[in-house]
Formats: sequence, structure tokens, C-alpha cells
Amino acid sequence: MAALTNNEGVELSISQLQPLPMTLKYLLTFSSPNALRLDISGGKGANLARLTQAGLPVPPGVILSTAAYRIFVEVNQLAGVLTEALTANPDIPLNALEDLATRIRQRFAAAVMPADVIEEIGKWYAQAGRPLLAVRSSATTEDLPGLSFAGQQDTFLNIRGEAQLLRAVVDCWSSLWTARAISYRLHHGVPQSDLALAVILQTMVQSRVSGVMFTANPLSGARNEVVINAAFGLGDGLVSGRVEPDEYRVEMVTQRLLTKTLGSKGGQVQEHSPGASSLIAATQALPDEAIFSLAQLGKRIEALYGVPQDIEWAWSEGNFYVLQSRPITSLYPLPEGLPVKPLHVLFSFAAVQGVFEPITPLGREIILQLFGSGARLLGYRFDPQNQRTLFVAGERLWGNTTPILNTHLGRRVVPAVMGFVEPSARQFMLQLLEEPEIGQDAPIRLKTRLHLMRFAVPVLINILLNLAAPDRRRESILKRMESMLVNLEKDLAGLPEQPTARLAGLVERITTFFQKLPGGLRQLVAMVASGVASLNLVRLLAAHDSGEDRTSDSSSWQQRVLELTRSLPHNPTTQMDLHLWTIARAIRQDMAARREIESHSSLVLSEKYRVGELNALTRSLLDEFLKRYGRRGLGEIDIGRPRWKEDPTGLFDLLKTFLRMEDDDTAPDRAHSKGQEVAQAAVRALCDDVRNKPGGWLRAGLVRFLASRVRAWMGLREYPKYFLVRAFGAFREVLLQTGDALYRQGLLQRADDLVFLKLPELRQLAENPADPQWRALIAQRRMAFDYEVHRRQVPRVLLSDGRAFYAGVGGNGESSRVLWGSPVSPGVAEGLVRVVTDPRSANLQPGEIMVCPGTDPTWTPLFLTAGGLIMEMGGLMTHGAVVAREYGLPAVVGVDQATRRLRTGQRVRLDGSSGRIDLLGDDGAKV
Repeated sequence: MAALTNNEGVELSISQLQPLPMTLKYLLTFSSPNALRLDISGGKGANLARLTQAGLPVPPGVILSTAAYRIFVEVNQLAGVLTEALTANPDIPLNALEDLATRIRQRFAAAVMPADVIEEIGKWYAQAGRPLLAVRSSATTEDLPGLSFAGQQDTFLNIRGEAQLLRAVVDCWSSLWTARAISYRLHHGVPQSDLALAVILQTMVQSRVSGVMFTANPLSGARNEVVINAAFGLGDGLVSGRVEPDEYRVEMVTQRLLTKTLGSKGGQVQEHSPGASSLIAATQALPDEAIFSLAQLGKRIEALYGVPQDIEWAWSEGNFYVLQSRPITSLYPLPEGLPVKPLHVLFSFAAVQGVFEPITPLGREIILQLFGSGARLLGYRFDPQNQRTLFVAGERLWGNTTPILNTHLGRRVVPAVMGFVEPSARQFMLQLLEEPEIGQDAPIRLKTRLHLMRFAVPVLINILLNLAAPDRRRESILKRMESMLVNLEKDLAGLPEQPTARLAGLVERITTFFQKLPGGLRQLVAMVASGVASLNLVRLLAAHDSGEDRTSDSSSWQQRVLELTRSLPHNPTTQMDLHLWTIARAIRQDMAARREIESHSSLVLSEKYRVGELNALTRSLLDEFLKRYGRRGLGEIDIGRPRWKEDPTGLFDLLKTFLRMEDDDTAPDRAHSKGQEVAQAAVRALCDDVRNKPGGWLRAGLVRFLASRVRAWMGLREYPKYFLVRAFGAFREVLLQTGDALYRQGLLQRADDLVFLKLPELRQLAENPADPQWRALIAQRRMAFDYEVHRRQVPRVLLSDGRAFYAGVGGNGESSRVLWGSPVSPGVAEGLVRVVTDPRSANLQPGEIMVCPGTDPTWTPLFLTAGGLIMEMGGLMTHGAVVAREYGLPAVVGVDQATRRLRTGQRVRLDGSSGRIDLLGDDGAKV
């Protein structure tokens, strides 16, 4: 039995410390049903009650409910002084926040605790035998999903006597309003209007050893590992950082102690006599058998909550006690229904798209339908609801590469493809292939070969036809695809007016569209492959040196190959950007139009456009642009994201940026023309290079032929997405019209609620729109989506055992003054950094180096203004890299945590040929 003492030093047993029966108004025992309520017990209190009621070893105590806090605030008229904190702006300066917090805490310290609260606490304390107490804060916003609030409110240990106890309670209440707690809530958007704090009064365990335990590895994410930190004495020394703990890492499947690192532990914090603490040296804090017992206890707690836990624990007299448990918020979630074994390897769909943001449930469903169209090209039957190709984790899509990696060909192809999409992930994948869990290096089955042939042969035939007659074939393919969109528009226009009938009809049209898509999809694949294959063949023919060192001068041929892709024709994204530039140039030449754009915010301009009060010239130009490109928007692959037609605010931001540019040789249209000249010069240089080799004249002719096909087809790489987002935009317009009608009938809470349902659910809603389950389901999914919007780190690769790979490219000699990434667009640029996480608020100045997580086509107008590009995600063939080369914009991608390591206003020099980024001083010299 653990050693617990009272105020007089008399040793008591656990059973003696249970409060005697009494009428309680403010206090609850951990076993009380109401103790599980967050609004009564706060997060920590509710968790301790849940652990206690599950039979887990929690030191006994009671919860002083939030009712006591609320009556304390009311009686002392503290609501007024709290109002300023409740209405504070997230951008409030730190010194102002500190002053505000000090005033609040001074008022709390001077306030008087209500007599009935004092009386109830005093009676319980006396009846419990006046034990030494731990007094812990438990806020109603604490230990919420995704937000631990660890260390934001105060805890007081070894509290003795009623006077100390009452003071500790008030100090806990006031710790709700420290500067760090207010700032944390403001930063994470936590509502403060109904905020309250309960206080846990818990008997002290004079622990021989204490620490924290993670039931999954918080660094690697591995769910089969338990990581334990342990130090002698009480846990406050460890939590405060005064002690370096032991660390034990346990593999739970095989019950092996993987690593054991003994920390100096700095000594021991333990109460020996009133007012005294001592520091003593130690060896291993926990014996091996106790480590395994603790790890098993941790897994019991994890099973109770269903997610990995961060647990504070104590060990005394051979018994473990749980002091606190909360979710490990730093772990990236795993897909539901994905078995840990055999090991599955998932690749981020976000990395392919170049965007980090989550995707709405309907957006994911539409993408699954698109994958179904692709599967039918291979002859597979694809059920979006039961397929195992794409998984959802963290509201994002993840591609299952495991079946491919289990084949001999796949082990070579997957890392090679990743080298183009996300080079840093390629290195991780090569290391992963050495692990035995990945599977056997098997040949491709005959049945799979036949499916691949069914797809590859028609595509290959189409590629050959495309290379033979590029102009005629391009015109034919585009005519067919544009005709599909026209027919879709007509079909959607004929849907019934009645909302539920229209919704049912929309679901049917979406399904039909993807059933008809495979034929067009085959031609789109062949169209893109024609350009990519031609470019790769040029690269092979031009390769005259195997030197790949970053500092080597032997890569001039590689630079010429990349220059071949400058200012490609037929690119819908480039055409869109240049169209926007012509609008800006026309506005610049009209004084009234220019003055309006420059003198109003983009939000005001957007509203003026909506109500028809915008300058006539600007409005007519924007009408024309939106007619063609209005279904584009940020994160446009997701049907749940707004389009420019709905909110053109971002377009006005871009126009403001363009108006700051000079209309000279650096203007986008002239730069585009200059890029075409650079591309032609690159063709001539490449031909001259290969002409000096054996068979040179033939090789030069072949290079010229292939280069012409690169120019004919490579620009159309952007067309398939341009085609799809317009179709998605058409679906979205009908969906919003229907949602608005259902909202007006009181059946939805918001007009865009329908994007949080899947296609089968939309069918069911159309049949029974009044069912209350829809509101609850939509609210739940919207909350999950909103949480993921704020996630700052998304892995490139995710394994089914929880391991996650985040890092970008690192280079030899990387230091605090040099960063490395993947070079994707040649050239050197020097300028001031502008960190941009949302193009709608970029404020990018001409010539600045844009640093961003990733890009999709709606970012590309900013490329016309930027002097260089640095991205956290991407590879040679991802969207941002391709467009950067087209615009002649020096670019480096795959730079690990670039948006954090670089700051706006910092001067850098980036080399898009080597991948090197130098951090410079204001005068251009290295610092």
C-alpha cells in the first residue's frame, strides 16, 4: 500500500482517505456520475473520474466543481475585469496581455471566497483526515480533442492546512487568466465566453519514482511502442525541466525493451520535512519488471480512451498511480480499419497536389469516383465505399502503395516516381524497402499484367498518334472534352426545381459523369504522357555526362532541357495568368478604375462587385475573366472549397499586386515572349551538343523532333485538372443552390452543409431531409475538418504502425546559414523573403522570394510577381515546379519547414540549379 501522510505526519491508508458521507453542493467524488461532465469537472477532473470509474489506480480526491468558480466570480463582481480578456484580439501585444493578466490576478487575489464554499471544503478536508494535497486546475477547455492545454493552468503540490488549501484554490482559479493561458486560447481559437475552472483536491502520493508515459512513440508515431520518462521523487522536477529523466522505449508486441537511456536525473524532489526538499543522485529509476508493468497499464488506459495517451504517473511502495491522462495531440491520426500488420505504406495525396489542406467528405468522395473511372480503364470494378486504394486520415487522402511495393517492378518504379513528385520521400521509401515487413519481392501476377496491358496498349497507341499529328490530335481531344462539359451543363440545367428532387438528380448526374469519363480519361492520360515521354527522351539523348554533383558544371545540358519547357503554349494556367495581367494593365491605363482598386480593400472591392457598384470597366473585364475561369479557386480539386465566382476577393489581391509591377521588359506578357525565345535557343543548343556524338546528325534530328512534341504537348499537362475542376464547379453550383433552399426551409444550418456528406448519404437525405441525424453528422464532420485546417505538419509518408515521415530535403553542409532543397527551375535569385501560407493574403511585392508550403493553379498568378520560389513540398514534376520553369522563375522545392525556418523580410539567395539557399545580411553579404 502506498505511503500517504496527513498533516501531523501520521501514515494513512487509501481507504482512510476517502471522504466521509456528507451533503455536497460544490464537491464531487471521482466516482460521481456528474464528475464525468466536462462543464462541471473540467477536462482533467472528468478524465480522473473516468479513470477511477474504470477501476484504474487513481489517488483519491474530490473535484471542486465549476459552480464554485462561477459563484466566486459573481460574488466578487469579477465579470467586468474579465470582459477585456474575453474580447481580446489574437494579435494583442505580449506586454499588453501581461498587463491585462496581472490586473485580473490581482483582483482574484483580493477577492473573498464565499462562506458556503469555504465551509464545504473545510468539512471535507477535516473528514478526510487533513492529508497533504495536490491542488490541480481543471479548465472546461482542458484536454479537449486536439488541444491538451498542458501546463496552461497551475498545480500546487504538498499543500498542508486549510489556509494554504483555500489560497491554492483561488490561485488555481486565477491561473485561468495568466497571459500564457489567454494567449493559448486566442491562438487556437478556443471560445472563452463560457469558460470556467474546476479544482481537483487530491491526496499526495509521496512517490519514490514518477514521470510521464506515452503509449505511442511521440517522435516516430509508432503505435506499438511505449516511451517512458522516469525520475526519482515527485514529478514536478521532471515537468519543469529541472531533471533529466531516464527514458525507456518498450516494444509492446514482443514485450522487448528496445532502448534504455539513463538520464542524470539531477537528483530527487521529495518532501522529507515541512518546507524542505533535497536533491540526491540516482541510478536507474525503475527496475525492468516495473517498466513492463507500467507499459501494460498505459495500454489499458489507451484502450479506455481509444487513442494514444500522454500519462503522468507515480510509483510508491511497488504500486503505480495515474495522476493524469490526455491524448497525444502531436500524433498524426491513422486511417480507420487499416490493420497494423502486415505493414501498409501510404503516400500523401496532398504531396501530389502540392497543398496541405484537408478535403471535405464530399470532395474525397468525388476524387474516389475519379479513381473509379481510372480503375475501369484497367478493367477493375471499383467500389468507392469498400475500396482499399485510398484511405482517409486527418481528413486527407492517402494512397496505398503496399500492393505495388510487394512486386519486383514496383520496388523500382515507386521510388523513381517519388523522385519526381517528392524527392525527400524517395529517400525514406528506399530505406523502408530494407524492412522485412514490407513484403516479398514478388513478380507481377499474370492477371495484373493483363489488366495493365488493357490500359497501356490503348494509351501507347494514342501517344504514337499524338506524336505523329500533334496539332490535329490536340484539336480533336480538346473538342471532345469541351463537348462533355457543354453536355454536362445542359444536363444539370434540366434538373427539377424542387430541392430534394434536384439533389437526388445531382447525385445521379455525378455518378453518370464518372461512368462515362473513362474514354476521355484515356485520351487525357495519353495527352499528358506524350509531353512527358518526349521530354524524358530528350533528356536521355542529351545526357553526355553522368556527373550529378550539386556543385558540378557538367549539368548545363540539364539546364537546357529545363529551359525547353519555358513559356509552353496551350497551358490553361498560363493563359489564365496572362489574362489576369491584361486586366491589370487595362485598369492601370484608366485612372478611375486604378484609383478604385488602390484605395479600397479587396473585401470592399469584392462586395462592390457583388452588388454591381464596381467601376464599369473593371466589372466588364472581371465578368469576362470569371466566365472562363470562375470555377477555379484555392484547393479547387475539392468540391467543398469556394470558387472565384462565389468570392473574387483573392482576384482583387492579385490585381493589386500586378498594379505594383512595372510595365517593362519584366512584365509577364513580355517575359512569356522572352521565355519562348529561351526555349528555342535551348533546342538549338541541345541539337548542337548531340551533333558532335557518333550518329550526331540523326540524333540531332531526333532531338529537334521530340523537342517540337514537348512544345506541342507539355503545356497541356495542366488541362486535365482544368477540365475536372470546371466539372466539379458545375456540380458545386447546383449543390449550393440546393443547400440554400434546404437551409431556408430550416433543414440545414448552413447552405454549404451538403459538402460534409457522401454521395450515398446525399441520396438518403433527399429521401428524408428532416431526419435529425443529418445535422448531427454534419456538425461532427465540420468540427473535425475545422480542426485539421489548423494542422501545421502533414507527413509525406504514413505507415500503418503509426510511423510518419515529415522531413523535406537536407543537403551536405546544411547549417543555420545554408538550406538545401531540390532544384527544379534553374537560375539564381536574390531578394527579400515573403512567407505566404494563403494566396488570398499574400501581399507579395514585385521581386520578393515567395516561400510557401505548396501550390495549386490558383497560386500561379503570384509567380508573375515573385523573384524566386521556395516550397516545402514538391518535386520536379509537381505543379509549382512545372509552372516555375515555364515562367523562368528560379525555384527550389522540398525545403524542410521552410515557412518556419525563413521569415518575411529576410534576405536570401536561392540557386534553382543546385538547390542551395543562402541566408544573407541586408547588404547581400552572408551573415
